[in-house]
Amino acid sequence: MQGVVTWAGERSGFGKLVEISHGDGYVTRYAHNQRTLVAVGQMVKRGESVALMGSTGRSTGPHVHFEVLRNGRQVNPLSFIGH
Repeated sequence: MQGVVTWAGERSGFGKLVEISHGDGYVTRYAHNQRTLVAVGQMVKRGESVALMGSTGRSTGPHVHFEVLRNGRQVNPLSFIGH
């Protein structure tokens, strides 16, 4: 699913965060990144790298923190992985 980057920088608790708007109220977040590879306003496509995994913000170790939101509410991301 393609989208537009709406946030690419530091955010409290998340550390280095990339947020992407996909339309119809859907937003994905990738947090605790070591490095951000995209900029606000950039269009991205499924499979494109947007950041490098890290441990910034409130994190206990390197990992990919992935969230899916619809109209500001978290939804189960399993429905969106691998489709």
